[in-house]
Amino acid sequence: MAFLRGNVVFLIFLVLSSTASALYGPSSDVVQLTASNFKSQVLQSDGIVFVEFYASWCGHCKALAPTWLKVASVFKGIVKVAAVDADEHKSLAQEYGIKGFPTIKVFGVGNEPVDYQGPRDAKSIAEFGLKQVKVLLKDRLSGKSSSGSKSSGSKKDSDESPSLSVELTSSNFDKLVLGSNDLWLVEFFAPWCGHCKKLAPEWKKASKELKGKVKLGHVDCDVEKGLMSRFGVQGFPTILVFGADKENPSPYEGGRTASAIVNFALDHLETNAITPEVLELTGQDVLEKNCERAAICFVAFLPDILDSKAEGRNKYLSMMKTVAENFKRSAYGYAWAAAGKQPALEQAVGVGGYGYPALVALNVKKSVYAPMRSAFEVEPIIEFIKDAGRGGKGNLPIQSLPTLEQAQAWDGKDAEIIEEDEFSLEDLMSE
Repeated sequence: MAFLRGNVVFLIFLVLSSTASALYGPSSDVVQLTASNFKSQVLQSDGIVFVEFYASWCGHCKALAPTWLKVASVFKGIVKVAAVDADEHKSLAQEYGIKGFPTIKVFGVGNEPVDYQGPRDAKSIAEFGLKQVKVLLKDRLSGKSSSGSKSSGSKKDSDESPSLSVELTSSNFDKLVLGSNDLWLVEFFAPWCGHCKKLAPEWKKASKELKGKVKLGHVDCDVEKGLMSRFGVQGFPTILVFGADKENPSPYEGGRTASAIVNFALDHLETNAITPEVLELTGQDVLEKNCERAAICFVAFLPDILDSKAEGRNKYLSMMKTVAENFKRSAYGYAWAAAGKQPALEQAVGVGGYGYPALVALNVKKSVYAPMRSAFEVEPIIEFIKDAGRGGKGNLPIQSLPTLEQAQAWDGKDAEIIEEDEFSLEDLMSE
């Protein structure tokens, strides 16, 4: 009897210790993963799966457990939230290169899982999960699979045309990336890195799809160790997003497929686009900065300050800034010049014959322009810009784009009227 009682106590102890070693019970919303069900639950899943690799002895894992349970509860029926005991299933941990606990990987967007490296609170993890769901939905709406590759395997997808990703080095990085108003995604890679080789065709495809919208670049870290160290790159491939704050790039944590990269870039561009400046054409340097790099440059020729005064000129400039805000996601430039300040440019684009203010759409690369014939008001200007973006109507050739004259910038004030000395007719006649 004592022997039986001892065995029962021992069995209860085994059950309790087994339960204690697992951070998530069988009745929780966290799916328990093993080497035998990992493929069916994760790799063959039709949706997004969050997987935590943990060790039962790990203090950080124990601290994360309540948060992970909350995330699983919030995402129930939307995103599968799972966990695998890496001590018990060492083969899985080795297969996915797990070196520390807890490690969170996201499966379902692209061929390779994505590491979650954000804050470990429920809100941050949930927001990251929603982004992944959004990428997956966009893929499905566009007829693409979750891996981002088209089933047709057409020649177009596997062409040998060069990538549009820019090779970045220590000599051109600051000028091209940090000195730009464009959104840049930069891949830091190593030629020997297997994951980098897998990413290469997707990066190439994304660079083509984002042409004219977002810039993609790449840094060979075997050669450019200085840039690698400067931006704290510790693994390959690392993708950094250089947005409005170029000095503080953020890590890209999305899927490593062309569709995921493109969707992220366009979303980021939409929510973080910088409104372009409306610059006064005070010289050739302004034309080069604002117009030569733009797909289309909209140049306004405003009345002389004596005619419009500061109030009127500011009203016209406010219209231009409103329009620039409306089209900030387009690769357009905006500039202005006061009447008569740039006579050669006015002559080249036919301004002056129909008065001021005037607006022209200028394509420097194609050496063509189109004048706006309607009233200089916000709504007509918006319609004119939309039309120009579709190819325009009545485009005219520019025989030769002149070099701009250096002009003093407007000081924002009314013009000073110089009063001449008064004289009488009697004085004039007496002379």
